[in-house]
Amino acid sequence: MILFFLTSGLFLGWSLGANDASHIFGSAVGSKMVTFRKAAIIASVFFILGAVIQGSGTSHTLDKLGSVNAIGGSFTLALAAAITIYMMTKFALPISTTQAIVGAIIGWNFFTGNHTDSITLEKIVLAWIAGPVIGAVFAVLLYIAVKKFKNSARIHLIRFESYIKTGLILVGAFGAYSLGANNIANVMGVFIPAFHLSDLELGIFTLNSNQQLFLLGGLACASGIITYSWKVMNTIGNNILELSSEAALVVVLAQSLVLFIFSSTGLSNLIVKTGLPPIPMVPVSSSQVIVGCILGIGLYKGARNINFKVLGEIGLGWIISPLASGLLTFFLLFFMKNIFGINVGTKTGESAGASDVTSNLTTYGQNDVSGIIKYLLMGLLIFGTIGIIYYALLENKKRREMQRSEEKFWKNMK
Repeated sequence: MILFFLTSGLFLGWSLGANDASHIFGSAVGSKMVTFRKAAIIASVFFILGAVIQGSGTSHTLDKLGSVNAIGGSFTLALAAAITIYMMTKFALPISTTQAIVGAIIGWNFFTGNHTDSITLEKIVLAWIAGPVIGAVFAVLLYIAVKKFKNSARIHLIRFESYIKTGLILVGAFGAYSLGANNIANVMGVFIPAFHLSDLELGIFTLNSNQQLFLLGGLACASGIITYSWKVMNTIGNNILELSSEAALVVVLAQSLVLFIFSSTGLSNLIVKTGLPPIPMVPVSSSQVIVGCILGIGLYKGARNINFKVLGEIGLGWIISPLASGLLTFFLLFFMKNIFGINVGTKTGESAGASDVTSNLTTYGQNDVSGIIKYLLMGLLIFGTIGIIYYALLENKKRREMQRSEEKFWKNMK
């Protein structure tokens, strides 16, 4: 039964992957510099790495906003946020997963009578505002630097486009890593207080309880990237602003830097050593950051080719997301508690009744979940290796066919 309560988190992870992957490679795919298949594979791998290696920082912030103290509550919050994200994604609106989960946590606080930490909420909202502004500033500065380099280096256009394509892949991988590190808390953060899995020994490294949850969430996000993210990629890549190849590179890099800054505890500790205040570890809205980056470049170029109608639709989605998620969470919690008798959480300091069906779930099924993750990793390693070999052979075949076509073309020209 403990696995059942994780399904809503996995569904939320799938929704995040389907929606937020567009913010990493949407510009590159929209500008035709990178194929969707290649973008999806790179984004999936590096998202999982970022989630497992560096995902713990931002999860503490959500825990301060509202610590969900029952698995039933965690399940319901993730389900409400996932439904909200899925419906918005269905209409191709690149909304914020961060705002959906924050709205769900506040809805849980209202239902259980817990206090919403205003300082933490203020920190998160300020990050929502600062994210697109910082992204726009980074994008403009990077765009100017790239244009100056292009003009001064006197590189042939074809070679320059080749460099841009390679750059898009590299910064896309960095962006996927940063997104996984920053946004995995939106997927699995609400489960951390209620889940305590046994450490998973894998020989050369060990995964603790949080990392196991982040791994499962990362895999769910990867499935969303592969199966559904192409639709929103077209919205980000084409509908807001027609992007040149260098602008696409700048947008991805600027957004990646913003996400990395708000999720790197190492960078924050380094800044503290210099006497400056720490960087808040806050799940940043990648939707807002990427739109801020694109808008910054558009304003720098004169704002004549920006589709403000699409921006208006996106802004509407940002407002609806936390409100809809919070309301849906409140009603689903009422339904779960009163119809099914599931413990969805209590006010801090109170204890749940012994009759609640989820009261002891955290002490059962831990070894089962960790065992499933172990075998899942083994399967992924095997199939991943096979997939990489197949992909390399396929790319090699395409390269040979391209060479033959070029040779045939030049023979006919003679």
